[in-house]
Amino acid sequence: MVRVGRQTRDVPDQVAVIGGGMVGLCVAWFLQERGVRVTVFDRDRLTSGPTWAGAGSSWGNAGWLTPGLATPLPEPAVLRYGLRVLLRPDSPVYVPPVADAGLARFVAGFVRHSTTGRWRRAMRALAPLTRAALGAFDELAAGGVSAPTRAAAPFLAGYRDRADLDALLVELAEVRAAGQPVDAEVLDPLAARDLEPLLSEQVRYVASVHGQRFCDPGRFVAALADSVRARGGVVHETAAVASVRETGDRVEVLGPLPATGAFDAAVLATGAWLPRLARPFGVRLPVQAGRGYSFHVTTERPPSGPIYFPASRVACTPIGDGLRVAGMMEFRHPDAPPDPRRTRAVIEATRGLLRGVDLDTRTHEWVGPRPCTPDGLPLIGPTASPRVFVAGGHGMWGITLGPVTGRLLADAVVSGTPAADLAPFDPLR
Repeated sequence: MVRVGRQTRDVPDQVAVIGGGMVGLCVAWFLQERGVRVTVFDRDRLTSGPTWAGAGSSWGNAGWLTPGLATPLPEPAVLRYGLRVLLRPDSPVYVPPVADAGLARFVAGFVRHSTTGRWRRAMRALAPLTRAALGAFDELAAGGVSAPTRAAAPFLAGYRDRADLDALLVELAEVRAAGQPVDAEVLDPLAARDLEPLLSEQVRYVASVHGQRFCDPGRFVAALADSVRARGGVVHETAAVASVRETGDRVEVLGPLPATGAFDAAVLATGAWLPRLARPFGVRLPVQAGRGYSFHVTTERPPSGPIYFPASRVACTPIGDGLRVAGMMEFRHPDAPPDPRRTRAVIEATRGLLRGVDLDTRTHEWVGPRPCTPDGLPLIGPTASPRVFVAGGHGMWGITLGPVTGRLLADAVVSGTPAADLAPFDPLR
């Protein structure tokens, strides 16, 4: 029993968090803020170094903290492209032609949600989280998480065609209408190239999106793990969890040592691998790996902020002394080997848009499985068991929404009552 305010209620004292990526570590950190002892299990190693060592989709992604762009992945453009486009290996969104009933079920649901009306409803559901996203990062920084976030000044979106720029401006208007503030201005292309010399002459239309941030995601995740440890938490690396089961008033975490133990509650934050552990607790919504690819290239002078090529679905971020180029969405098993055709697709989608960047000389090639849901909304909250919670399914926005998810779910674990803002993300929907 733990006393909260003037009342005494059953509050978990020891909680297992399964999954040591951005979302899982944020849940652990905010649980500690509320006086809960935490143990984190991750199947891989967590590192801030130049070589990928795990953390699911957290290490090698673009590292954007962009609440103004955190929109539902199922969108009307999917229907405009036509389903045949999804089967092309060079398509920004690719579905490999494999015999997989689970993938077919996910794709059918994804297409069903790719309408304007459903996109708007999903965006309205996300807006309370996106509005609070950067404030949750500030809370982590005030609490001692050492990795910095940087203002994306500027954050530039570049296009070859005016129609694509107009589509962005329409989307940002829809985002504002849903309740998420976002401000953007159209720049003269010459002024944009003065602001960011990496932009080539092929980039004829440019918008600057204000109020966003970015980070080195691998460094940030490692700093989160260090902070959790420094405050008394236990972080087990290379500790794959085989199963989770409720026994009486405890939750048992089972797996090869050290992935074992009994706790008052457990949080499942295993990203694209979520269904395996969550299904026994009533979670039926598919979570599909939407794999993204990235690599690192050197530049004479890294840009001062992110560069986005939305028509090509390519994101460029200053990381270290160079540029991380990331993109594509590939619906495939999370543990499948990398597909070199997808890396080539990122390269060809970027070629000609950047000056002074040798895309054929790359390092740190990476693929990470973003956890996607068919309706574009994450799963955050309790399951059929009041002692087992879920935090996952954020698609491309696990970095942006990880801290606010951690804060809201920690409140739900401690209070026993999820906040109203979490209702659209019910894992049992």
